[in-house]
Amino acid sequence: MKKLSVVALLAITGAMVLTACGSKKEANVAAPTEDTSIVIGSEEPAAASSVEAVEEEATEVAPDGMYASELTGEWIDESLKDQRPIAVMIDDEKTALPHYGVSEADIIYEMVNSTANQGVTRFMAMFKDYNSVKQIGSVRSTRPTNLQIFPEWNAVLCHDGGPFWNDNFYKNDFVERFSGTFSRVNNGKPREFTEYILSGDIDKNFKNTGYSKTYNKYYSGQPHYLFASHTQDNDLSQYSSAQTATKVTLPFHHNNPWLEYDESAGVYKYFQYNQPETDAGNGNKQVAFKNLLLQNARLEQLDDHGYMMYYPSESNREGYFITDGKAIKVTWSKANDLDATRYYDENGNQIEINVGKTYVALISEKEWDNIKFE
Repeated sequence: MKKLSVVALLAITGAMVLTACGSKKEANVAAPTEDTSIVIGSEEPAAASSVEAVEEEATEVAPDGMYASELTGEWIDESLKDQRPIAVMIDDEKTALPHYGVSEADIIYEMVNSTANQGVTRFMAMFKDYNSVKQIGSVRSTRPTNLQIFPEWNAVLCHDGGPFWNDNFYKNDFVERFSGTFSRVNNGKPREFTEYILSGDIDKNFKNTGYSKTYNKYYSGQPHYLFASHTQDNDLSQYSSAQTATKVTLPFHHNNPWLEYDESAGVYKYFQYNQPETDAGNGNKQVAFKNLLLQNARLEQLDDHGYMMYYPSESNREGYFITDGKAIKVTWSKANDLDATRYYDENGNQIEINVGKTYVALISEKEWDNIKFE
């Protein structure tokens, strides 16, 4: 499929802005049509390393009946290929622990949810094969930042309400969401900690809203991440500037999280509140990631009640890519809500991440220099 010209892209962007000025009901969804995918990007040729990565991936033969997940690069059932992922807002207050479903998420975003309460964070967890997870949550409200990130995956957002600061983002036609329509579990906690996604909840919501379960016209169809080979990790040894990163401590002061590299497993295990972050719905398995992506992001406080917003659509901002016990500096860019966030190395080439789960953290400029590597 040919990429759009700059003129066409500007026209589409303008159309989306005009669309965002109107209102819509949550169930009023445009049906997906063939050959109408929007490809967002320049017409410049891809960097050499990016082309090589795509060519290398193309030479790998998928096992019968499987394909490489666009979220993790892992081989998964081919029947899931066109299924849209869901993005679930998960409460990260200590009272919400233990979490359910988090170890089975493909990608987890973490960011400050409020400038009050020592900057409490919230997870946005992405699931491609959501029907394979028995329980996810607990589910809480969303914020403007999340409403600008999840559309890049053509996902459906699962949450329970949110502040009026969200309202303008709700009006965008590409923002499709299920809000407050999940199951309640009697866990002995206050009501705000009792909402979970249980088996059948997502299918019920798709039926009730009329949303498409498969990718719709807002899905670009282009690779989101570039993945290294299934048989050979990108260990960052090609970068002379790579630094040791066997422990990464993040400047989120409410839960004080850190990640430790487990060399035997080749993953980073996540800790918070001075304990391992485990999944009560998956045998208390500790949450772990193959890739860590840290983004330096502008933060704006919206009012005196702690409501705030990061700016996730920026160009050439600082970041880190961390994997296999090493870290390199990167820059990240995202053109608009539908555009994929891209990460580039010191040579200006899009990075290759490794096959597996990914953790993404948005960290304010004020706290950026407080990231610690050991």
